[in-house]
Amino acid sequence: MTYFEIFDIPVQLKVATSGLSSRFFSLSREFHPDFHTQADEATRSAMLEKSALLNKAWKTFQSPDETIRYVLELKGVLDEDEKYPLPPDFLMEVMEINEALMEPGDADMAALGKRIDILQKEIYEPVQQVVENYQEGITSEEALLQVKAWYYKKKYLDRIWRQLNGMA
Repeated sequence: MTYFEIFDIPVQLKVATSGLSSRFFSLSREFHPDFHTQADEATRSAMLEKSALLNKAWKTFQSPDETIRYVLELKGVLDEDEKYPLPPDFLMEVMEINEALMEPGDADMAALGKRIDILQKEIYEPVQQVVENYQEGITSEEALLQVKAWYYKKKYLDRIWRQLNGMA
């Protein structure tokens, strides 16, 4: 059973969590092991598994990045321990930003923040429609591979952004 199946929603890269809250609490009560103490062992075990799966799904859906990672893994285009090769031009840009961060006295932190924001927008633009309008069975594997490339670039930029904010 997938995270989407447990919530009875279609597979999507961008989950609207506001509508899932009531469903999560309803399913939490339904699957909670304490409500099945008188049931047979198989039922208790099944409810415990569903409860754990529900909690993992809920946690994943609370993070847009984790939701995208989960769908990409589900679709077989991302491996958990994959070492994804980023394009050299992107790596050069990021290396320049990292070098500027190593010399905080010389760096204009606001300018670096803007540079990261611009890069974030540039890498998201080509995949925005796929991320926001994913449709199971219609969205191509090629489109998902583009989302994968964006996902890895975004992770890289997010780390730099956190480092920059730690210096502010």
